[in-house]
Amino acid sequence: MDDNLFRVAVGTALIFAFVNGVHDGGNVVATIISSRSMRRIRALLLATLAEFLGPIIVGTAVAHTIFAMLNPEALSRLPEAPGGLIVISASLGAIFWKLPTWFLGLPSSSSHAIISGLAGAALVAAGREGVDFSQVLSHVVIPLVASPFIGLILGYLCFAVIRALFAQSHRSIGGLFVTIRKPIMLALAASHGSNDAQKTMGMIALVLMAHGAQETAIDRLPQWVVVAAAADLAAGVTVGGLRIVKSVGYDIYRMEPVYSLASLLTSASVVLGASILGGPVSTTQVVGSSVMGVGASRRLAGVRWNSARNMGYAWFMTVPVCAVLSGAIFWVLNRMLFD
Repeated sequence: MDDNLFRVAVGTALIFAFVNGVHDGGNVVATIISSRSMRRIRALLLATLAEFLGPIIVGTAVAHTIFAMLNPEALSRLPEAPGGLIVISASLGAIFWKLPTWFLGLPSSSSHAIISGLAGAALVAAGREGVDFSQVLSHVVIPLVASPFIGLILGYLCFAVIRALFAQSHRSIGGLFVTIRKPIMLALAASHGSNDAQKTMGMIALVLMAHGAQETAIDRLPQWVVVAAAADLAAGVTVGGLRIVKSVGYDIYRMEPVYSLASLLTSASVVLGASILGGPVSTTQVVGSSVMGVGASRRLAGVRWNSARNMGYAWFMTVPVCAVLSGAIFWVLNRMLFD
C-alpha cells in the first residue's frame, strides 16, 4: 500500500472514532443527567476520562473480532492492496450516516454503521469471498442482535429486584442511589470506550496488515493505535455528547434516580461483558433497551413507545444504508485511484 493511502486510511479511521464519540457519548450520561443527579458538564467530563481509560485497560478482544471479519487471502489476491481503501470507504460511509442522525438527535448505532460499512466495501472489493460470513454470524451478528434484548430483560429484572429490596425504605434512600450511580456511570463509560474504540483499532490493524503484509498485525498492535483510538473517541464525547441525551434520557421514559441506577447497572454489565468476550455491541441499543426495560417494569404504559419506535427505525436503516454507501464509495475511489 502506498504510504499516502496508509496515512489517509489511518486518519479516516480515527475521524470515525471521533464522530463515534460525538454521536454516542450522550448515551453514557443520558440517564444520570435526565434524572438530575449530576450537572451536565461534570458528567460529561468524568465520562470522557473513563472513555479514554477503558480501551487501555480492558484489552483488544473486540478489535480481534473486527479484524477477523474480512478474508485476508481473498483480499491479497486483488491487483492492489485494498485493506486501506476498504477502511477508508467503511469509515466515510459510517460518518456520512452518523452525522445527520446526530444532528437530528436520533441515536443510531456506530457498531451497525462501521460493521455493515466494512462488509459492504469488502463485498464490492472481492465478492462473497472478501467477508468471512461464519465469523460475522457467530462473533458479530449474534452479539449485536442479542444485546438489546438482553438489555431489555435485564433492565426489567434489575429494577424489579431493586423495587422489591427497597420498597419499604425511607425516601432518603434516593441519596444512596445517586451516590452509587456515579461509579456505575464511569464503568459504563469505560465499557463503551473499550468496545467502540476497539472497532477503530481493528480497522487500523487491517490497514497495518495491508501496508506491511503482516498477517498477525492484530497481535502486534502498536500502543499508539490504542492511545489514538481512545483519545479520539473521548474527544468526540466531549464535543457532542449532550445532543443525544434528550432522545435517550427524556423521550423514552421519565428518569428518576432509582430508574437511572437500574439502567446504568444493566448497561454497564452488558457492554463490559461484551468487551471482555470480544462481542462488538451497540451501546446505543443497550442503553436505550435498558431504559425501556426499566420503564416497563415500573409501568408499561409510561414508556413512550413512539419514541422507541423512531429509534428502532434509525437502527434498522443503519445496516443497509451504510453497506450501500461504503460499497459505492469503494467503487468510486477504486476507479479513480487504480483504474
